[in-house]
Parts: sequence; structure tokens; C-alpha cells
Amino acid sequence: MNDYVAVNLAQKLALFEEHWSPKVIGQINDYQIKVVKVLGEFTWHQHDDTDELFLVLKGRLDIHFENRVVTLNSGEMLVVKKGEQHKPVAEKECEILLIEPKGVVNTGDAGGKLTAQNDIWI
Repeated sequence: MNDYVAVNLAQKLALFEEHWSPKVIGQINDYQIKVVKVLGEFTWHQHDDTDELFLVLKGRLDIHFENRVVTLNSGEMLVVKKGEQHKPVAEKECEILLIEPKGVVNTGDAGGKLTAQNDIWI
């Protein structure tokens, strides 16, 4: 049986409105591929046990670090190394693809009101 089905990122992103709430669209071994819409400032946080990949699909994302800011535009990506404190910021709505291990909490070590429910598939 062949259950391969193409995943259309725009269609998946059209299924939800909320910001800072990643949705799983696929899995490779223990890593999940997620899409998320972001707007405004996220919380300062870090992931002590894993790197995190940000790929901007649409819009612009600034990732703040202790001593610098990296700006990502549509079609650009950045890997944030494990243990590095960072804060994503989007002045206008931005659509992002994330790749990270299953079970990673979006707010890392910080917790708080922006912590999203994990493992939500769309």
C-alpha cells in the first residue's frame, strides 16, 4: 500500500489563525516538521537539549540573541544551537517552518503563557 501524499504548506497554514502555536505536519524519525504563524514578541528562552531550525516561508522574522539580531526573510533559515538564549520577534505576521525533536516545548526553559500544547497534528 502506498500512503505517500504531498503536503501543501499553504493549505496547512490556512487551517489555523492563532500565533505562536506550532502545528505538526510531518515526522522524520524522532523529528517533527511544524508550521507556525507568529506575530509580535515571543519570550526569551533556550532549549538545553536540542538545536532548532527556523525556515521563514512568508514574512520577516528577527531572532534576538544576547549580543546580536539575525533577520530572516522569506526563503531564509537559521539553526539556533542548543543552549543558546534567543527571542523570535515578528513586526508583521510571519509564517515559519520548524524542525525539532518530538516533545520539544516551544518556550523551552522559560514556560509561561505562550507555551503551546505539544504534538498537535493538522
